[in-house]
Amino acid sequence: MPQVEDLPLFEVFGLRIEGTVLFVEINSPPLNLIGPAMVRDLVKLIEILDRGERFRVVVFSSGINDFFIPHVDMTQVQEYRDAAAVLVGEPSLGLLLRRLSQTKAITIAQIDGRVRGGGNEFILACDMRFASREKAAFAQMEAGFGAVPGAGGLQHLTRLIGKGRTMEVIASAADYDADTAERYGWINRALPASELEPFVYHLAHRIGKFPHHSLILNKERINAITLANEDDFRKDSELFGVAVKEPETKSRVTALMKIGFQQPGPTELNLGQVLGELSTE
Repeated sequence: MPQVEDLPLFEVFGLRIEGTVLFVEINSPPLNLIGPAMVRDLVKLIEILDRGERFRVVVFSSGINDFFIPHVDMTQVQEYRDAAAVLVGEPSLGLLLRRLSQTKAITIAQIDGRVRGGGNEFILACDMRFASREKAAFAQMEAGFGAVPGAGGLQHLTRLIGKGRTMEVIASAADYDADTAERYGWINRALPASELEPFVYHLAHRIGKFPHHSLILNKERINAITLANEDDFRKDSELFGVAVKEPETKSRVTALMKIGFQQPGPTELNLGQVLGELSTE
């Protein structure tokens, strides 16, 4: 059986192996922002899963209280995009997350904190999503900065929840609680915090007992129906890269930085509300 010590070293992913199930705890203080280190770890993990030799199920969770992945690190956009290019050949987080959707394992996001922007696109790239009623919050908030979702949010949400709700989610840039996300079809289930981990644990081990070839064949057929093509992801990635260079976008990010953006505290905890009230005058 595989052991953790047999795997390459990871920078922010903590790994635990139980049979055919790999548990991945994301721990990149202070907030679990997507930056170069997390992308490098994701590249390593995808390369392992692509071989299809060891793991049938992967469960992602967070080691940071109140946050799963709140968004990308806006100060390191080019750096994390360059890190993604090591695997996908282009500086695109979207294409990297699309590769996560195609790995030869069933991926589950166990969400007990904020997921917004690129963090939401990370969980959407997973095969299943389960969330804590008390602690999870969801947003695709790029419009609040003057940008567009560049890593799959447009593609996944439109297919999952439909045009009207996707327009609401993206245009409002607001936070949505787990019960609303469940009702919209954004996540599989909202569960009480005390039940979230046991539920995901038992589901992962149940799936992990089934024949690997069957799981992957079914995943490939579902992806053939639901996963947008590379050109759609590439276009969104290009649009995001252009938008973050716009003067108004830079101005809004600067204004947010002055009030605690990308730092633990009320701005990040209540970012949906803050974006609606932000003034750059």
